[in-house]
This record gives sequence, structure tokens and C-alpha cells, in this order.
Amino acid sequence: MPSDFADAYGLHAPMTQQDPYPVYARLRREAPLYWCDAWNAWVLTRHEDVQAAFRDPRWSADRASAFAGRVDAATRERFASLFANLRGWALFMDAPAPTRVRALLSRAFSPKLVAELRPKIEQLVAGLLSDAGAAVDVVSAVAVPLPVLVIGRMLGLPREDAPRLKRWSDELAALLGAGRPTPQLIETAARAVGEIESYFRAHLDERRRAPRHDLLTALLTAEEDGALLDEQELLSTCAMILFGGHETTTHLIGNALYALARHPPEWVRLAANPLLAASAVEELLRFDSPVQRIGRIAREPIEMHDARVDAGQRALLMMGAANRDPAAFEEPDRLDIGRAAGKHLALGHGAHYCVGAALGRLEAEVAIMALVRRFPDGARVIEPPRYMDNQTIRGLESLILR
Repeated sequence: MPSDFADAYGLHAPMTQQDPYPVYARLRREAPLYWCDAWNAWVLTRHEDVQAAFRDPRWSADRASAFAGRVDAATRERFASLFANLRGWALFMDAPAPTRVRALLSRAFSPKLVAELRPKIEQLVAGLLSDAGAAVDVVSAVAVPLPVLVIGRMLGLPREDAPRLKRWSDELAALLGAGRPTPQLIETAARAVGEIESYFRAHLDERRRAPRHDLLTALLTAEEDGALLDEQELLSTCAMILFGGHETTTHLIGNALYALARHPPEWVRLAANPLLAASAVEELLRFDSPVQRIGRIAREPIEMHDARVDAGQRALLMMGAANRDPAAFEEPDRLDIGRAAGKHLALGHGAHYCVGAALGRLEAEVAIMALVRRFPDGARVIEPPRYMDNQTIRGLESLILR
């Protein structure tokens, strides 16, 4: 590992968390493969490199095992249940291991089945906004509650459980998004996983006794290649669905509305042309991606850009940077809700493309259009928004629009 590399570009700096895109632009030009001491990882920022790494079998997605390898043996033993759960996430598996789970989830989240949820999602959004006044915090009013209510409904969970489902997901997000996980983050996430597993065990047992028309029953009964999911696969998949089913969508909605508010002509354009809603969501995913990066581990030495990544070293595929690469997108720093569908990587690529993409897109479209119709002449940001303290997930804690 080169010893003369440091975080010279300020990737870890607080200002970069507010606006990482100028730093990304410098890295794409000057250091497309860059060792960041602060993150203990190589950083890839060019679209061509990030897209290729998603498909290259030399890069492993098994971040759960790699993460466990970064802590001491006593910590691994103490929090064995946390690491066991994370190892069962299809998101952290290399092909062909995740095929069974992904095939099942792809059917559950197919565009056709998701489209049937539109009336219910529209009803939920209308209800969430029913008491909103002239000024509304769109994060707490819509972006936070909507996705957890929708994924909870798909799983067949009680609506009143939404707050704790959200808390568990946030505690996992804090760990998974940390540059260097602290003992406190690990302990909090382990407690959350323990509670998640106890919660879902009870609901799975209930479905065994009395099956329902919901995703939990589908997970229990669906076979792939003649095999059912075992107990740990079920619990890991439930945790992954809970996390992935709303964390990304929450921050897509918040980031999208903030971007539109900062670009009033595009807000007004969307209000006047609602048929642009679908392309607007794609452009907003590209413009300010809710998931900025995803980790990979080198299975073997990899040479690129006059540097060598050693086997076992970690790399971060910076989707947020790739989505602003001028080699892939014309005028990438310009928001254009009518931009032709491109090759953005906000939802992953290849075997690890987000299986819930259709649901996230639909929820975002419904929520964004509800606010655009509410304020057809544009919306003003009342106070500077606050970003989460998370290196992986880019999202707002608050966004008050008038």
C-alpha cells in the first residue's frame, strides 16, 4: 500500500459531505484510482471504471466477511449474530450465491406488481400531507414515513410498528455507512439485528400457522431450484428488505425535492408537464444519488491507472461520482428532468442492481408529484437543510419548503 497517499482531496472533510461533487470532479481528472487513508480504501470515481467493477468477478461483494475481518477476534465472537445476519444479505454475496433470493424478490418487486400499489401509495401520500400547512418539512412529513409504511405493508406488518422498523434500519445504516466503524456503532447495530430477528421470527411463525397474501408468506413458501430458504436466510433477507426497502427511497425523495427547489425552472417545468415524472426521477437519481458508494474487495491483485490494488484490499465504487462523469453524461452538473434515460449507476449495476428499483421509483414519483402539485410555482427552502452524518448514504435530516 503506498505510504505517501493521504486524504489530500478532502473526501472525509465536513464540507465535502455538504457538496461532494467538486471533489469528485478533481478525483476523476487527477486520481481516478485514489487511496484514501481516512476510509482505508481505494476510491474509483470514473463511470467506466465503476460500471466495469460491478461486473468484474475479481471484485468481491462479500463486504460482510471483509467487515468482520477488520475487527479483532473477541469482537467477532461477541457480535457473531450480527455478522451472520449480514453474511446472509444477497447484497453482500457473490454470484451465483444470491440467485435464489434475488429471483424470489424480483418476482415480488416486479414492475407489474409494483404498479398495482400506485393507488395505495397515492392514498398514503395524501394522508401524510393532509395536515401540512404552507411550510412543510418534506423529510419528516413524507420521505421518512412513506417508504417504511409501504415496505411494512408489503411484508404484512402492523402499521403501528413503523417507528421501530425505521429505528432499526437507521441503526444498521449508521454502521454500514461509516468510514471506520466504531465499537459503539457495532454494538448498536448488533442490538438492532437481535431485535429484528426476534421480531421477524414471531411473524414468520405466525405465517407458518396462518399464511397470508404478503411477502413474508412468499419468503416462507417460495422454492428456487427445489429448495426453501433456511432460517438464517429468512432472517437475513427480512433484515435486508427492511433496510433496502426504504432507506434509499427516503433519501431519494428528500434529495430530489431539494434539487428541484434549487432549480425553480425545472420544478415549474415538471408541474406543467407531469408526463415527465418518470424521466425526472431518473435524472434526480443521477443528479444527487442517495447511495454514493458501495464497497468491493479485491480477490486478486488488480492493476489499473498505473497503480496496483493488492488482494484483500477494499475499494469504494463511487456511484455519486460516476453519475456526474462528463465522459458518460453531457453537462453532468446540469439538472435536466427531460434528459434521455441514461446509464446512471445510482441503483447499482449487473447482478447487484437493486431488486426493489421499481418500487423506489414509484414511491419517489408519487411523493415528488404530490409536492410539485401542491406548490406548482415552485418552493422555497426555508432554512439550510441538514445532511446525515453518513459517508455512504447521502440524505437530509430536514428540508422545510414553503
